[in-house]
Amino acid sequence: MTPKPLYSSSHLTLLLFTTATLTHCTMASTNFAQCLQDIKQGKFGPNAGVDNSGRPVPNLSLATAVPYEMCLIACGEGPEAFTWSDFSNQFSAWLLPWLALLSQLPFGANDKLENFVGVVLTVGSPVLAAYSAALTVLNGRWIVRRFSGSTYPNTYRAIRALSSLQQAPIELNLEWEVLLPSLIVLPENDHWWKDLLEHLNYTHTWSISAATSIAWVFIAYIFTVVDSLSDVLQGVEVNGQAVGSVWLWLLPIVVAWLQISPKCDSIRVADALRRANSIAYVATPTGTRRRAASVSNHYAIFLREDDSSLHNDERCTSPIYNYARLFSWTAAVEEISGYFHEATRRSHLFQPVASEVEWLPNDRNGVMRDENRIGTSFEVIAYCLSFFPRRYQWGSGVWGRIIVASALALILQWGTAGAAIFVVWETPTRGLGCRSGSYLIYASLSTIVWALLLLSSVLSRYSTFEYQSRDPRETQKHRIRASFAGTMSVFIRRLGKIIAAANAVWILATCIFQFSAFFDRCYCDSSALGLGAAKAFNVIQFNPEDLDPMRSAWIGGVFLAVGSAALYVIFINISINPHIPSSLKRE
Repeated sequence: MTPKPLYSSSHLTLLLFTTATLTHCTMASTNFAQCLQDIKQGKFGPNAGVDNSGRPVPNLSLATAVPYEMCLIACGEGPEAFTWSDFSNQFSAWLLPWLALLSQLPFGANDKLENFVGVVLTVGSPVLAAYSAALTVLNGRWIVRRFSGSTYPNTYRAIRALSSLQQAPIELNLEWEVLLPSLIVLPENDHWWKDLLEHLNYTHTWSISAATSIAWVFIAYIFTVVDSLSDVLQGVEVNGQAVGSVWLWLLPIVVAWLQISPKCDSIRVADALRRANSIAYVATPTGTRRRAASVSNHYAIFLREDDSSLHNDERCTSPIYNYARLFSWTAAVEEISGYFHEATRRSHLFQPVASEVEWLPNDRNGVMRDENRIGTSFEVIAYCLSFFPRRYQWGSGVWGRIIVASALALILQWGTAGAAIFVVWETPTRGLGCRSGSYLIYASLSTIVWALLLLSSVLSRYSTFEYQSRDPRETQKHRIRASFAGTMSVFIRRLGKIIAAANAVWILATCIFQFSAFFDRCYCDSSALGLGAAKAFNVIQFNPEDLDPMRSAWIGGVFLAVGSAALYVIFINISINPHIPSSLKRE
């Protein structure tokens, strides 16, 4: 699928914001080097200077740092002057490649606004993006296990087709009881499964453009890391070492989606299902088979098209919304697999669909004869219905998949963001400051967005539960609870998206502030946020003994970020494309 271009307005907004920030920084006049010289000359008293541990020095000439409160008096509250060379070098090396890599994310909504919202959600909540990708892989493994033991014709095609429909808001028509059993049993519907699978067999996977973008980002990251480690003390206040780590989550997510190759183009998915449904057959009470389109406009499997705000995220085919389709998709798969299992059980007992005929042995290739799969509508329905049907409100194994996907997403987010926080924290003045605090806020809000949208999907599912009781009052109470859950689901989802949008702006602003020296001011450089105004101090001049701890911290941060990203990629590679028995692939 060809990547959709992002909104041009987003680029304009970023440009205007950057221009305003740089203009403000350019007008600043703080010069910490000159300030330290004035302090050493005794212009602000004998106690104005300290060492890099915050301890008083016996001689002002030995001062390399300034207490925060004295820094405000001697140096001023503003940032140091903006330097274009530092900004351009750091911005182009550490941030620009990541922004370019966003174009390789799969969108598929065929609507610019929906695609833009998908990008905002991804940047605003990497936890949600990583969770949806991991969940997609886990669902693919689960569906293979769910169909294990079924050998009825089209089992393999059903596994592949339903796995490919994770990005689609599929629904089952269970009111017309004969539609779904006919789709599974009737030999004429072999073409339905085959046609659907063929039209879903398109890929959004590796291409020269995607490989080039990923290679560019990876090589740029390696080069900039090596360059920063070779000269730790050069431009430390505007260095992008932490920025590279905080954005590293994007690389494994893009790689994961390229390997998964989600079928997320809404037009192509809808067209594939429409083409297949046009050739679907349905059994009749007389035993003849007719095109479903000639009987009614109802089909066994279709796409949700209602305009309810409760299902907005389910209807959007962008893969990041797979979190919202988990419960509905799982319920549909379980219903279909249950029919396949029951049909398989009866066929193993040599029971044909028609109750008044004898079972005909399979042909020499082991393929079931069509005569065994023909019957009246009542016989077709009975052939697929189990005496002991299993009904799951939430879906079997769904909570286990949620836990595993959540753990992987949180490891990726906090491994990369934690590396950025650690790098800045261990850069003098050590402690929680503007930079580390900004990354901490970003990771925290990302986690909150994921938690809110996950809760929203749970409430949305609960609101669809059916409950019947002999006591009308209990039934009415359930309806009230379900209605309230639906309302809260919509509210929480919208709140989560608002926070995600704010968080996306926040991380972009943080990176620009980092490169433009906006954070290079007394408050931020003194780590006053964590140390407090009374104990904070601003390290202006680094000593040789500061070099090794800083380099060790930066190397540790690189390993933490790369390690968490590698762990995620390894899991995706191990879990993707689960083994399907070769006996099913003969279809």
